[in-house]
Amino acid sequence: MEHREITIVTGSRPALADLTPACASFVDEVAGEGDGILTVFVPHATAGVVVVELGAGSDADLLAALDRLLPRDDRWRHRHGSPGHGADHVVPLLASPSLSVPVIAGRLTLGTWQSIALLDPNGDNRERRVQLAFVAG
Repeated sequence: MEHREITIVTGSRPALADLTPACASFVDEVAGEGDGILTVFVPHATAGVVVVELGAGSDADLLAALDRLLPRDDRWRHRHGSPGHGADHVVPLLASPSLSVPVIAGRLTLGTWQSIALLDPNGDNRERRVQLAFVAG
């Protein structure tokens, strides 16, 4: 297995950060022309990774949908941090902390409009670690 940790600065507002270039670069370095699986994992309780279309308004739509599903108000029992922070701890129910992408002939098998993105709704945590792992197969 090959492994790399990257750091992503997401800032103080909910964000989607495109991980696709970093993932593609990592796979290019370690897979050569081979096949395998890329695993992307975020070791945080208030973030997830998703495969989604980025741009063309999709980012804003996803974040707005998240706000509708998980309102940032005082209904949450988990109350430390900024107002509504308890909602951030429910995000892994909707966006897993990990995903796997097949690699064929040294390339990610993403569709035309698919990107790998870090979903970080938590403005209290401005920096995220992301683990990339490639297993040849």
